[in-house]
Amino acid sequence: MQIFLVGGAVRDKLLGRAAGDQDHVVVGALPEDLLALGYKPVGKDFPVFLHPTTGEEYALARTERKTGRGYHDFVFQADASVTLEQDLARRDLTINAMAEDAQGTLTDPYGGAGDIEARVLRHVSPAFVEDPVRVLRLARFAARFAPLGFTVAPETMALLQKMVRAGEVDHLVPERVWAETRKALGEAQPSACLRVLRECGALAVLFPEIDALYGVPQRAEFHPEIDCGVHLELVLDQAATLAPGDDLVGFCALTHDLGKALTPAGELPRHVGHEHRGVTPLRTLAARLKVPTEHATLAELVCREHLNAHRAFELKPVTVLKLLTALDALRRPARLDAFLAACMADKRGRWGHEHDAYPQAAYLRQTRAAAAAVDAAPFLAAGLAGPAIGKAIETARIAAIAALKTNHSES
Repeated sequence: MQIFLVGGAVRDKLLGRAAGDQDHVVVGALPEDLLALGYKPVGKDFPVFLHPTTGEEYALARTERKTGRGYHDFVFQADASVTLEQDLARRDLTINAMAEDAQGTLTDPYGGAGDIEARVLRHVSPAFVEDPVRVLRLARFAARFAPLGFTVAPETMALLQKMVRAGEVDHLVPERVWAETRKALGEAQPSACLRVLRECGALAVLFPEIDALYGVPQRAEFHPEIDCGVHLELVLDQAATLAPGDDLVGFCALTHDLGKALTPAGELPRHVGHEHRGVTPLRTLAARLKVPTEHATLAELVCREHLNAHRAFELKPVTVLKLLTALDALRRPARLDAFLAACMADKRGRWGHEHDAYPQAAYLRQTRAAAAAVDAAPFLAAGLAGPAIGKAIETARIAAIAALKTNHSES
């Protein structure tokens, strides 16, 4: 029996990145061999075990063969005769198809180390086409490694396009699409994910509401990048900078401008009312992908209210309170923070505006604090009850915001 460190742990070691999960492959063993050593079985489709001490994953070397469409129908072979090279051959990208033994000796039959040096994302073998999830997975890796200069190999992009034309991505279930999308939104450069999906044609299939933004013009004096799709890419990367790893903020950024794709041609390049037009396609997308409720709810608020955030200093105190109430910000200040991060990303997601100040964020946090500081005790002491208390508190909160607005204007 031989044990090798495989996949991302080896890749990240060569890249000089912090180690994540440590996955291992076991060659020359049977399930009973690992059971006898105290490993705990967890694999459903093929033998995977947890180390009795570290809890790390150990999988028996295996081969796989596709027997149908989509990604469900695979036949696996996992026994002592499967070699390390055969196991690595079933993996998606060359940079993920390397192994290292206990002495640190690298096994790299498909040139992963060379592709790391060349900064290339390349498929291991033609078997890549057998799993359509790999289209999304590759796009996610593009989002992770684009800051390091990685690009997709031309022959791999051609393979992705072939998969899309063959209808493979049509068989992806919503849960898998969302799972990979969520991870991509938490990567360092999510725009790279969109570019890969768009170039291979998968964006139009999986995210037609987003694909429709490309080619739609905006007013150059406000958006030097002009194209709504380019603006979206810039906003996504700003969101990743402002809220690293936060897929909630990322999803809000992804969907904040969907209404611009629905602007009547005669009104372009203006987009009056796009914040309201965007609600319907956002709900359609969120329902189709079975997006978590909090993501869908906050994204809709960002879609509807991001322009109000931008003009926060112009809003009447009563309108500010309505915004805070809609966000449930008085009880959940973290929700306001996520909302503001998405709005700031929108404001900075324009050519030449990447470092613009966004004082609206501090102002809205101050208004939230002022409104939250209103105490019900004095109204109770005054004998108010029922709806009268709620009205009195609301009036006091509006007054507190008005005082803050006056002080801000004078300063």
